[in-house]
Amino acid sequence: MTAPKSISRSAPSSVRAAAVVSSVLTVQTAGTGFIDLTREVTKFVAEAGAREGALTLFIRHTSASLTVQENADPSVLVDLMTILDRLAPQNFRWTHDTEGPDDMPAHVRTMLTATSLQVPVLSGELALGTWQAIYLIEHRSRPHRREVVLQFVGETK
Repeated sequence: MTAPKSISRSAPSSVRAAAVVSSVLTVQTAGTGFIDLTREVTKFVAEAGAREGALTLFIRHTSASLTVQENADPSVLVDLMTILDRLAPQNFRWTHDTEGPDDMPAHVRTMLTATSLQVPVLSGELALGTWQAIYLIEHRSRPHRREVVLQFVGETK
């Protein structure tokens, strides 16, 4: 194992979690792919008057998921869909197929990714990195109406 050249940490800050603010984001998907939710989530944080705390996102589905990924180069998302297709192909002999050949692979892809995310909120802003965005991943071939619960817990302005 290689030792890091340097490690630093900011001073701890403390807030009283006096507020819980919730909303449901409804997203109409067009079929398989990534949908950037960052702009809508940022609007929610602003409307909630969030100052310091944590934002939780939870998708109410088992065949779609959430992730934080790079937003600078679209080929990243293409490569991620390619590997998900390889890990959970539609042409596999799945036992569960009553909802179509894309349903069981969608469940597997959701299991491999995430149904919830937590993003810190610092000084009223999502603490995402420069090249990070929040995405909904639709794993089904046809369009679906998806719901994402947004909940901020922390200190408001």
